[in-house]
Amino acid sequence: MFELLIVGGGKMGAALISGLLAHGSIKPQDLAVLEALADRRHELETEFPGVTVTSQPVSAQAAVLAVKPADIVAASTTLAEAGVTRVLSIAAGVSTKALEEATNHKIAVVRAMPNTPALVRQGASALAPGTIANESDLKWAEEILASVGTVERVPEALLDAVTGLSGSGPAYVFLMIESLIEGGVLAGIPRVTASRLAIQTVLGAATLLAETLDEPAEARAAVTSPGGTTAAGLRALEEHATRSAFIEAVMAAASRSRELGENR
Repeated sequence: MFELLIVGGGKMGAALISGLLAHGSIKPQDLAVLEALADRRHELETEFPGVTVTSQPVSAQAAVLAVKPADIVAASTTLAEAGVTRVLSIAAGVSTKALEEATNHKIAVVRAMPNTPALVRQGASALAPGTIANESDLKWAEEILASVGTVERVPEALLDAVTGLSGSGPAYVFLMIESLIEGGVLAGIPRVTASRLAIQTVLGAATLLAETLDEPAEARAAVTSPGGTTAAGLRALEEHATRSAFIEAVMAAASRSRELGENR
């Protein structure tokens, strides 16, 4: 029996495998990946030597569901056949109630919403337990997600809001970086240089907040001299309701996440 089965060998599944192995949380021989596509299985076998990659269910103590929401019911049947006793699901919009029903209430379920920076082990994830999951199950799930970034516990009712904030958040940041680059080009900076400066500026600013634990408003005030260039730039952003636009983006994505969940 394997210690862990990853159901779905896509980008997020592969990110978790890579993080767990690098973190030393599990040995390759104790890990299996269930992947339907033959070409993808070959890629996984090459990328993760020693890890069992299969197209058929295998016996495992626990599992991570990293499949599309439409495939959840079939995947849950697979888990029941594999003898799994606990599962971490990263399928968007699928409630713990639905997962528990799909597994006949025999498996402890933890539901999580990670984001794409998990691919470079800089993810932001939030998780919530189902009715059967206990503290041990939560700690287990946290250890898995911690291998690819930071983890927060939230009530399940907040996971749609998490989707709107950190789940969809990378796209908002990418758009912001695009805009900074275009601004730099318009101001006369070569595009390649503007791109490097913009990316490092966002990375550096986020790292500064993470390491100093300053409030964003305090950090912003610290670099804004009265009547200076930063004050002029911030005034332009406020005039174009940039703050409101980001708030509305989070709310719109959270609302859409709720709608998608209700339709499943």
